[in-house]
Amino acid sequence: MPTHDEYDNTHPHGHERHPVAVAPDHAGSHDNVHQATAGHDHHARGPSAGPHDGHEHEGHDKHAGHDPEVFRRKFWLSLALTVPIVVTSHMIMDWFGYTLDFPGMSWIGPVLGTAVFLYGGWPFLAGAVSEIRDRAPGMMLLISMAITVAYTASLATSLGLFDLDFWWELAALVTIMLLGHWQEMKAIGQAQGALAALAALLPDDAERLISTGGVERVPVADLTVGDTVLVRSGARVPADGRIVDGAAELDESMITGESRPVPRGAGDRVVAGTVATDSAIRVEVEAVGENTALAGIGRLVAQAQAAGGRAQVLADRFAAMLFYIASAAAVVTFLAWWLLGDLDQAVVRTVTVLVIACPHALGLAIPLVIALSTALSAKAGILVKDRLALERMRTVDTVLFDKTGTLTKGVHTVTGIAATDGFTDDEVLRIAGAVEADSEHPLARALTAVAHERGLHTDATGFRSLTGRGVQAVVDAHTYAVGGPALLRELGATVPAGLHETAGQWSARGAAVLHLLRLSDSGTPEVIGAFALEDEVRPEARQAIEQLRRAGIGKIVMITGDARPVAEAVAADLGFRAGVDEVFAEVLPADKDRTVAELQARGLRVAMVGDGVNDAPALARADVGLAIGAGTDVAIESAGVVLASSDPRAVTGVIRLSKASYRKMVQNLAWAAGYNIVAIPLAAGVLAWAGITLSPAIGAVLMSASTIVVAVNAQLLRRVNLAPQQQ
Repeated sequence: MPTHDEYDNTHPHGHERHPVAVAPDHAGSHDNVHQATAGHDHHARGPSAGPHDGHEHEGHDKHAGHDPEVFRRKFWLSLALTVPIVVTSHMIMDWFGYTLDFPGMSWIGPVLGTAVFLYGGWPFLAGAVSEIRDRAPGMMLLISMAITVAYTASLATSLGLFDLDFWWELAALVTIMLLGHWQEMKAIGQAQGALAALAALLPDDAERLISTGGVERVPVADLTVGDTVLVRSGARVPADGRIVDGAAELDESMITGESRPVPRGAGDRVVAGTVATDSAIRVEVEAVGENTALAGIGRLVAQAQAAGGRAQVLADRFAAMLFYIASAAAVVTFLAWWLLGDLDQAVVRTVTVLVIACPHALGLAIPLVIALSTALSAKAGILVKDRLALERMRTVDTVLFDKTGTLTKGVHTVTGIAATDGFTDDEVLRIAGAVEADSEHPLARALTAVAHERGLHTDATGFRSLTGRGVQAVVDAHTYAVGGPALLRELGATVPAGLHETAGQWSARGAAVLHLLRLSDSGTPEVIGAFALEDEVRPEARQAIEQLRRAGIGKIVMITGDARPVAEAVAADLGFRAGVDEVFAEVLPADKDRTVAELQARGLRVAMVGDGVNDAPALARADVGLAIGAGTDVAIESAGVVLASSDPRAVTGVIRLSKASYRKMVQNLAWAAGYNIVAIPLAAGVLAWAGITLSPAIGAVLMSASTIVVAVNAQLLRRVNLAPQQQ
């Protein structure tokens, strides 16, 4: 906070916020969002592609190149081929008590079954080849083993080697596998559609102002930094920039999650993709292409969707282990039934074991939760950059806030006005606002803003800056000055007792105090008013702290470089609890990370919330770093989670998301693992003596049902409310 003697020598207290982009500048339109995410697309390779590009154990790579539309077509065609196979199966006819017999019926199973195996089963067979080549056995290899064994057994039956009617089970197995795979890919595709939605936010062209005073319509890709564009009412902002003319209510919900339009006027920053809802504005372009906030958000979403976590590593290890377990179980099952003298059952049981063991549910358990959670959080303005950071957020017990720009607005506002006898508060504010009208100092802007809001406008003449002391001007034929203690000392002015007492109370709580003096050619200047200016606490900051406590956070900590009286006053305003919450004041930027280390040394798990360059080391050291209000590029690089809005209540949303997504991961893993643990022995026939057996087709139904359970459970994440909670 500026001291009174630094009146004309300080800068605004907050940090300027930059776009979320971190890449070099490349001109372009919404294609840049796709380009920014291309390197993270785990669905870009075909099933038979070569070794994975370093991410073979992240995300859902085993499904690389799988398009939901392809699986939809394969499913419906395979289903159409499966129906006649099932209807003409002797086993099915025996079950339902009907008889069919017509020339060529015996060829329906072998011919259509082979078509289903080769056409419907091809993605699984190709995926198995890829897994073998990568020496990463898993789901696709298990599926391929199951359908290959089923096909071989069916073909042997048609050749008279076995007394089994097996074609219908093969066809049903492939068809059900395709159904489960289609639904799985569709669910993941819907979650990843968040990136395409981001790209669609940008218009294809823009109206650029030209030197003759008119406008020309140009592709967004042709815009360059320094251009001025016209954004009409209802149109989207084509690039990041600053308003140079006009004012409008902007819908920023797609970027920040803020549901209500936000007023923006001359000098305010605007972000590409936001909508001017009620008026036209002119915007000077400051960032284009990959340097826009929108492209940066796309990269963060893609990075998070491509990132794994501890739960994902566990799932991948379990899938690999399941291959060996299933293979061993299949061999043991075949040998056991063969040694018992029942070769038919040996084949049936072996196929069923391989079908049951297909880790569809396991493979979907984590990636779908990751995809959904990152897509949902992005819509709420919570950009998950580091998957592990989000997982750790559920274990945090201490939240450390940087004060300025996070808990406070980072700009000064008038919090107190006092006038001497003979003057009213409005009168001294009107005069002070006029005197300060031509000053660029942040405290001066605060005074003039309040005067303007109250409709107290008066013209001043003869403006003069008194460097380091204040300003003076002529208002209503009288000369007035506004300044701090240095101005009072220089002019030898005495503050009346009433004002002195009030100003002392303001100073005690850390406010900057300015005085209004009426000057005269002869005699001592008369002090007629005083003003308290403070970095205003965000109204939502109080709610944020209350919500964090209800979420189970045991300690709230604030850190600032401001003097202790200022920090203590803010803490009291926020309702900090004595003996529980803590305040670190007068902390140098270089020492903020040391404070985080000190808290961690006590055994606390710390989430650091900050917005500036000097917060970067602390953000990096914290268990979880959260950059708020889009922050600076450096802060974003250091943070694991980026909050696109400046609302500290979003921190509670991160905690809710962390707990909910981790809970879904654990539930899905438990279901997928437990299902296999129970189902494989049943498939092997351990209860055959009691008449309990599972056919390969029933095994396929149960496997697909398990996949659907996992998918539906993950979709329940959509019920988590990540928006800032109003109170």
